[in-house]
Amino acid sequence: MTIDHEITNWVVDHRTGFGDRIVPLITHLGSTPVLTAVAVAVTVLALMRGRPVEAVMMGGGSAVGLGLMIALKHTFGRQRPPDVTKLVAIDSFSFPSGHSMMSAVVYGLAAFALVPVWAWLRGHLAVLWLVPALVLVIGATRVYLGVHWATDVVAGWLLGTLWVLVCVAVARSVGRRRARGPVDQFRPT
Repeated sequence: MTIDHEITNWVVDHRTGFGDRIVPLITHLGSTPVLTAVAVAVTVLALMRGRPVEAVMMGGGSAVGLGLMIALKHTFGRQRPPDVTKLVAIDSFSFPSGHSMMSAVVYGLAAFALVPVWAWLRGHLAVLWLVPALVLVIGATRVYLGVHWATDVVAGWLLGTLWVLVCVAVARSVGRRRARGPVDQFRPT
């Protein structure tokens, strides 16, 4: 028996009535409609505040992240845990967990995009610790619900975090170039 099977069996054996009611609500925070709403709202806010680099990072990074996640699912084609463990019906591929990866991407990019846009957040940076906590909880719900193996979730977290770091690095590079202004092409020699 693999570690994935052991974790799934342990989780199924330790489910509670309260957990069975609350976990589906929590997992919804990592659903496509909620994440899309967050990505669009942050993108629009960044544009309204005159921060096009952050807007593109948020909107573009989220959209490309979604495409990467879908491509990875189809590349690996991993089957989900057996139906007897599932508390919700779902039949797409399992690896990586889309909820885990995309919640890391969207909430992570939102944190980076909102700091320069929202003065209150700059004054209360400790609140940003809620982002990784939320992402971890969303991922854990996927194992609780029996729709993902633990390694799907961990891979989703890692891939999502890696994608956020790539997007932030590109955005910062672009931001530095924009701050320097246009390059003088006609320098005297």
